[in-house]
Amino acid sequence: MPLLCMRNIDKAFFGKPANLQVCLEVQHNEIHALLGENGAGKTTLMNMLYGIYQRDAGEILYDGQNVAFSSPKDAIAHRIGMVHQHFTLVPTLTVSQNITLGLKSPGHPFPRRRDLNQQIQEISQRYSLEVDPTALVSTLSVGEQQRVEIIKLLYRDARLLILDEPTAVLTPQESESLFVVLRRLREEGHSVIIITHRIPEVMSITDTVTILRDGRNVATVKTSETSEQELARFMIGRALEPIGRSAAPPSCAGTALQLSEVTLVEHGRSKLGPVSLCVDPGKILGIAGVDGNGQKELAEVILGIRRHSAGSILLGDAVLDALGVMERKNLGIGYISDDRHHDSLVLDMDLMDNLLLKTHTEKRFITHGLLDRKKIRQDTARAVDAYHIKTSALECPIRYLSGGNQQKLILAREMAGQPRCIIAFQPTRGLDIGASEFVHQELLRLRDAGCAILMLSADLEEVLDLSDHIAVIHKGEIMDVLVNQDIDLTYIGLLMAGKRGDERGAVV
Repeated sequence: MPLLCMRNIDKAFFGKPANLQVCLEVQHNEIHALLGENGAGKTTLMNMLYGIYQRDAGEILYDGQNVAFSSPKDAIAHRIGMVHQHFTLVPTLTVSQNITLGLKSPGHPFPRRRDLNQQIQEISQRYSLEVDPTALVSTLSVGEQQRVEIIKLLYRDARLLILDEPTAVLTPQESESLFVVLRRLREEGHSVIIITHRIPEVMSITDTVTILRDGRNVATVKTSETSEQELARFMIGRALEPIGRSAAPPSCAGTALQLSEVTLVEHGRSKLGPVSLCVDPGKILGIAGVDGNGQKELAEVILGIRRHSAGSILLGDAVLDALGVMERKNLGIGYISDDRHHDSLVLDMDLMDNLLLKTHTEKRFITHGLLDRKKIRQDTARAVDAYHIKTSALECPIRYLSGGNQQKLILAREMAGQPRCIIAFQPTRGLDIGASEFVHQELLRLRDAGCAILMLSADLEEVLDLSDHIAVIHKGEIMDVLVNQDIDLTYIGLLMAGKRGDERGAVV
């Protein structure tokens, strides 16, 4: 008998189905992947199991019993726990306080914190989830915060753990450490459901895979009996198209974007530079480097979000140094942020208003001094059609769209018209393979149309696939700029680690 059996589950939002007749079986002591594109209905299905949403139809059998959880509290009482993609920790509390939050611990209302810390320490050591129970959550890295979320479930004796996109915010090293933990949990008798769109990690860690597409079951297969290519076909309904980066078209005259000796000093510390870079029209300059080495500072200095301390930034003949963000965008700069929720979208506004964030001052949308909602609606409908954005309605709040569809709306807004320069910072972070493929194709289309693109990505494969030239950044300094032809990966690895070497990899 399986530990979990979900049969013929239906759920709709705003009249649009999110799950249709979905079935899922999870065995005891199993790591089970729920695989699919953004918007395929994976998280919705698990939110119904966890009691966040109520299903419209179908049944859930857990450990042989028919269950219907009215809240996460009910699910936790049945030893089911869920770690959401966006963590639910209180940053001003300690690790220990977050883990026991909402529980009546021994000694309540004045719990014996030392004893609780000891219990938490024992769990963390048992499962190699090293974390200091007395540390404030605000001081922890993202990987450490995820460990706290998992310990919180284990402290509540969870038997089935649900992890929503667990590696989306982790470095490769942190992801591998997480996989070690998950294997240990399986050995200890737990079952794990991983919601993901990342096929390589499915092949690495799971026993079974259930694939959803457009809210429906596509297949359930044993991981050992499938391949990455087959899973990709299941996910998107076709074979992936290889990225067709052709030879760059002849450069247009002049330089689109130029940075000369640009530096950034904040709170007495050097965060960037001096950086000197040129991006020509019709070219993609990729910035390669380990995440957190000045990429965000570089992008935000160019956009004017941060004011550089010295040096000069030019877009064509226009000096940007004294201009604000909107003035720079009006000159033809588009920005794809690495954090769409924080920097690019207003989650409670609908698609039309989010698309209008960049264009609300354009005369084509203003009639008699007022915004023309009819024209705005028509423009949004065209964007939704052109960028294949899945939504129940143009009036739908953007928070109800999947990450991939949110990103497509940002692309539609920032790539509208004829931008002279696009700053693409982690343009495919958190996206599935189908959405990533679409983003890559759009960047190459713009590049071929003469746009200059500065792409900053921690994904070296993405940089190598798309870039005409590659600049390697380390601690805010550009280590070298290379032509993307017969690249020596050993040399790039040395530069990313802060070691200058010759092109044979010898450290200089």
